[in-house]
Amino acid sequence: MQISASILAADFANLAADVKAVLAAGADTVHFDVMDGHYVPDLTVGPLVCKALRRSGVTAPIDVHLMVAHPEDFIEPFAAAGADIITFHPETVSDVEATLQQIKGRDMQAGLVFNPDRDVQVDPACWPLLDILMLMSVVPGKGGQSFITATLDKIATTRSMLLQHSSTACLAVDGGVKVGNIQQIASAGADYFVVGSGLFAADDYVQRVQELRQCLLG
Repeated sequence: MQISASILAADFANLAADVKAVLAAGADTVHFDVMDGHYVPDLTVGPLVCKALRRSGVTAPIDVHLMVAHPEDFIEPFAAAGADIITFHPETVSDVEATLQQIKGRDMQAGLVFNPDRDVQVDPACWPLLDILMLMSVVPGKGGQSFITATLDKIATTRSMLLQHSSTACLAVDGGVKVGNIQQIASAGADYFVVGSGLFAADDYVQRVQELRQCLLG
């Protein structure tokens, strides 16, 4: 089970140091929420920030969640910047399979993201291409929202779908994940947890990661 630190909640005035601190505390990966002001209203980070973190010495996997209107335009720049995983929303592209292939063609892992108001629907041809399937447990576009509890049933249903299709993809959950609910989320079937304010708002990152791990162990 992996904990991915969402930098949307980090201290951007000291981003590299803050990211290194949560990784040293035990977070597994770094999560980028990329917003373009079109698919969602806000603007956030782009490939230059990813490249800067790599130059600062961050070596952990970086997973990039594209909340953008044209994700295909961001694949090459993020690959060049050092990203390891790219996920996107299927409704934002005309050919989901081709976009997944484009990501994997740059030696990155690929995945799909489904909003709270969308059912998980994956074309049969796409299942073998998926390394990660992410469920949004908040409305995309803003940090610090509360977890939508109805997502728990969706996680369980999606886990059944992964088993049905013999998929080894990670089942990720993004939004409102914290110490108080991560055990429920894991019990429902998730194994990849994007944590923003539930991690970066802590005074002691080591203690907070330990608390999250202890909850995952039950």
